[in-house]
Amino acid sequence: MMTLYYSPNACSRAAHIALEETGAPYERVRVSLKDGEQHRPEFLAVNPKGKVPALKVDGRVVTECPAVLAFIAASFPEAGLSPANDPFAAADMLAFNLYLASTVHVSFAHDRRAARWADDEAAQAAMRAKVPQNLVEQFGTIEERLGDGRTFVHGDSYSVSDPYLFTFTGWLRERGIADETRFPRVFAHYDRVKARPAVQRILEIEDAG
Repeated sequence: MMTLYYSPNACSRAAHIALEETGAPYERVRVSLKDGEQHRPEFLAVNPKGKVPALKVDGRVVTECPAVLAFIAASFPEAGLSPANDPFAAADMLAFNLYLASTVHVSFAHDRRAARWADDEAAQAAMRAKVPQNLVEQFGTIEERLGDGRTFVHGDSYSVSDPYLFTFTGWLRERGIADETRFPRVFAHYDRVKARPAVQRILEIEDAG
């Protein structure tokens, strides 16, 4: 049995959607980051890093969103969530997901969690001030990637990269950090992903409370 530990509208949303896309049975455990549940002993026993997502599979745990996404795609090849028998395409998918994790996600964190990197309030303010510029550059890179008319991140086939990008594009829209009219392809991608039945189900679950 698989158990996904997630928090609503956190980066774990990508894993939540990907797992739902497989059609496989799983249990879900909601972890409220707002209430600090990620720091409680019962969750730290699952993931000592105190972060979501965490995916428990038969007593073993996978953590870090790109790793969880890769595990889901590899475990359910029939779902078609990753390139099959193409090492270059698989590496490209991993590279894109790591870019989201190591660069895009970190830029968002500098906006709301600048205290992770500096105690000085002036330094934190300087980090926050830099966030819009960084996100414009990063989403500009993604906009260029989608410039050949592809339907999804890696072409015409949906993969685990798509709900991952969907999650961060949603943050960009909700927080109003950058002018979304600069990224028409990115937001068209967001709308295509949002229309998928599995995505709709997860949005309803996560918004339910």
